[in-house]
Amino acid sequence: MIEVSDFGDRDSTSPVRRRTGVDPISAVKMPERLTEAVDAWAEAHRLTRSDAICKLIELGLKTAPPVLTSVHSVASDATRIEEIAIHEIEALLDPALPEDERERRIRRLTEGPPEFSHERIDLPKDPPKHGT
Repeated sequence: MIEVSDFGDRDSTSPVRRRTGVDPISAVKMPERLTEAVDAWAEAHRLTRSDAICKLIELGLKTAPPVLTSVHSVASDATRIEEIAIHEIEALLDPALPEDERERRIRRLTEGPPEFSHERIDLPKDPPKHGT
């Protein structure tokens, strides 16, 4: 009788986990009514529950609106918020003010005083200048 080790240097007493497929297994917690609906859909399409869940998720993702990346949505949110602020400030300013003064006040309120611009986290920072 020839002895063959299972997996190289692995301890032979440890349980062997057999892979049933190439995809990782994910557990899904669903209410009983939803499980019944998935099972009915799977039966109608002659699929296993696992395959039915995969197909239904794929179908849902195809029809779902595209999700914006967080960086893009944050930038667009910030722009939208600034637009709203400018609109509200314009409504509060005296209409008799000259246009350049109105713009200066709006800019100062939306961008903040210049002495605090180095504290703004949304503005690019200039690299430190080294004296020669």
